[in-house]
Amino acid sequence: MTVKADQLDAYDLKILNLLTAEGRISWRELADAVGLSLTPTLRRVRRLEQSGLIQGYSANLDERRLIGGIGAFVSISLERQSEDALAVFEARVQELEEVASCFQMTGDFDYLLRVVVRDLDHYQAMLARLTRVPVVSRIQSSFVLKSVVRRRGRII
Repeated sequence: MTVKADQLDAYDLKILNLLTAEGRISWRELADAVGLSLTPTLRRVRRLEQSGLIQGYSANLDERRLIGGIGAFVSISLERQSEDALAVFEARVQELEEVASCFQMTGDFDYLLRVVVRDLDHYQAMLARLTRVPVVSRIQSSFVLKSVVRRRGRII
């Protein structure tokens, strides 16, 4: 079943926003907050799940306490942007456990990584592995001072 964004009504959007904010909300609380009875609410949630608009449920972890206190954004330029080079880089970056997110970008850099490390020694070790990826030509890092806004898929 395919559901497109332009097919969502106000109830669907409210369900998505509520589940984004609190994935462990009970079905009854969700139905009450949306303003529908339980059965139509559950039917809508199942439809959103089956269509792939809801891709899963997860816990939000305290990265700082679990991994370490340093976050950084790492901009990567490749020697070339061929399919082979992109595939090599993407396969290798998935092996780096410090990488929390990786995005292919437009602009001055080809990729932007968000990394979380314990300390600068840990960062240096991760960076050494990253520099050994054969298609990487340039790396630039910016360290996070504080997180100001961190939204999780909110639908307007």
